[in-house]
Parts: sequence; C-alpha cells; structure tokens
Amino acid sequence: MKLVELPAFADNYLWLWQQDDQAVVVDPGDAAPVLQALAREGLILTAILVTHHHADHVGGVDELRAATGAQVFGPARENIPQPFTPVMAGEPLSLLGQHIDVLDVPGHTAGHVAYFLPHAEPSPVLFCGDTLFSGGCGRLFEGTPAQMLASLDALAALPADTQVCCAHEYTLSNLRFALAVDPRNTDLQAYQIHCQNLRAQGRPTLPARLGTELQINPFLRARHPDVRHAVAQHAGLDAKTQADDVAVFAALRQWKNDFQ
Repeated sequence: MKLVELPAFADNYLWLWQQDDQAVVVDPGDAAPVLQALAREGLILTAILVTHHHADHVGGVDELRAATGAQVFGPARENIPQPFTPVMAGEPLSLLGQHIDVLDVPGHTAGHVAYFLPHAEPSPVLFCGDTLFSGGCGRLFEGTPAQMLASLDALAALPADTQVCCAHEYTLSNLRFALAVDPRNTDLQAYQIHCQNLRAQGRPTLPARLGTELQINPFLRARHPDVRHAVAQHAGLDAKTQADDVAVFAALRQWKNDFQ
C-alpha cells in the first residue's frame, strides 16, 4: 500500500491510501485536494474513512461521495454526513485487501474512533484523527481525561513500528511544549532537531513512528517519573494527587492548553 499525505487548510493532512488504481481517503475535510490527487494519479476512490465529526474532517465528504460514489464509514456514535456505514470497535472491516481494526478512542470527541491496519506493508498503519499527535494529543472537547488516557494507553500498546498518521502538522509546537515538560529527555531533543530539519525542507513530520512517540511524547509518558514530577511542580499537586494517573494527565493537558 502507498500512503500519501494531502495538505489542507492551515495544517490538516488528509491521508490517501492507495492500492494499485484504487484508493481510500481518511478524514477529508476538503474535497478539492482529494479530487486533484485522484485525477493526477488516475485513481478510483472506493471508500472514505472518518474518525470523528469535526468539520475539518468531514467537510468534503458529501462532495466526494457525489463525485465518486465512494462508501463512507464513520463512528457509530457521531454525527457523520449521511448516508454512512457506522463502525464500532470489534466489528470486522476490510478495504483494498487490508484488514482494519476499529478502535474506540474517546476523549477529543465522545465517539472518536481510530483505524489500525495491522498487516500493512512495510509496517502497520494507524489513522488516529485528532487523538494522538506527534509529541502531543488532542484537546478534550467532549471526553474526559480518564477517557483520553485510556485511549492513549490503547494506542501505546500497538506495535512500536506502527506508522502514526495524525490529522494535523502540529509537531513542532507540540515538541516545544514537550521540552518544557521533559527538558532532560535526549531522545526528545534529537527528535526536535530532526523535525525542524524536515519542516525546513518543506517535508511533513508524519507519519510518526509509535516507538519514537513512546520515547518523546509527554502524553504517552505521563506516568514517567520525570514527567509526573514536572506536572506536579507546575500544577502544585500534593503527594496524594501526584499518585493519581488521571489527575496528573488532566493537569498535563491543562498545562498544554495554557502553554504559550
């Protein structure tokens, strides 16, 4: 399979996954870049995958469906443009010869899902929408800190070589915050330099590698002693609260919300 990131708006990526002359697009907030890519590559769009209901992820669905006849799949508990085929965790899904695991990852929105392709070559692929970003995670618009922590734990358990296809190019700003939290992390320092070089060349920082995220992403490292201590110091948490994983994660997310 071939993965292509299609930039849209200020910092979105629409992910086009192609196999021979067929393609699937993930979270098409804008139809135009997708239609251009289909025409340029001579591809037939067979399916549209949606992770959650926000406009920058579904804004192009109706136009693409009308133009291509592609079948739309989206989370059963979210308001996705009709008609669509609702998906839930544990239900089998297969597209373009790939088995897809649907994962429930509430937090950013109440019914957010992710799509995991365990047998993709050369390594597994995760389309995670706005749940996990390189160096960060999504804001909690509808879900709770406990839900988001559980969702990130589920993603962290996937294979280390998983290609993480996030929906936004937020990496450099996320890493600036990550270094404020975890300044002694040498893996994080090296990754920031790597990503700065990519962006200086006009290249995306994505897909990220899950194994790298486990080393550098403070939201996947919220239980690490260094991160826990930094959050406790910043938020003034007492000893009892410092021992509460959800409370520490909530304080970390609030720190990021307020970070300048």
